[in-house]
Amino acid sequence: MPWMHRFLALSLLGVSLVSQAALFDDTEARKKILDVEAKSQAGIAELKKSQAAIEKRLASIEAVILGQGLADMQNQLESLKQEVAQLRGDLELAAHNLDAAQQRQKDLYADTDTRLRRIEAGPAPVQTADSTVSAQPPAEEKDVKAFAEAEALTKSVKHKEAFAAYDAFLKEYPTSKLVPDALFGMGYAQFALKNYKSSIATQQKLMDAYAEHAKAPEAMYNVANSQIQLGQITNAKKTLKELMVKYPNAEVIPTAQKQLKALEALK
Repeated sequence: MPWMHRFLALSLLGVSLVSQAALFDDTEARKKILDVEAKSQAGIAELKKSQAAIEKRLASIEAVILGQGLADMQNQLESLKQEVAQLRGDLELAAHNLDAAQQRQKDLYADTDTRLRRIEAGPAPVQTADSTVSAQPPAEEKDVKAFAEAEALTKSVKHKEAFAAYDAFLKEYPTSKLVPDALFGMGYAQFALKNYKSSIATQQKLMDAYAEHAKAPEAMYNVANSQIQLGQITNAKKTLKELMVKYPNAEVIPTAQKQLKALEALK
């Protein structure tokens, strides 16, 4: 039965070829799987590397932003501190100015009232051989009355009306002995009305024409206050220093010294 042997031989050869083919296919599949795994691992490693780089850059950016934010906040804080210091200085200066102005106003009223009473009192009684005759007080001088009316308006805080009254007084009674007081009062009214440049000009007239008058030192001090209100701090300091040199014994000097000290403290 030779055909049987050939058949078996062929069958065995077929099985062997199929087995080899199957083995070959399995090896290729495993190789491909290993290649895929290797590529996957490499991809994962690359992704992790990229992630680490990104996280590093992000941390760096956050640090920069945070640093800049803190720097900006620090700058803002310093700026606010300076503003607060400036406001505190301005507030102290304003409070000091108010106290000084109120005291000067009280002194002005007291001095003016005393002088007016002396003028209104008239001459003393005249002694004669036969009897003592009381001299009739002269009719109230018109300039004294006009000045008193202007002062009353100032006391009533009617600064606009007071300014008009002082202005009318100065035009009608240019030779009155109360002219320096009227100039001082008009300058004060102008300051109260925030006409600081006009106030300086009025007080300067008093200082130029009546340098020895009792109100001249206060007029000079008022000039410094007007300069402060105009923001002319350097000029105000200069005026206060000149005041201390020119009128070292004036009653306003202690107040002027405090004012100058407050101005020197401002930056």
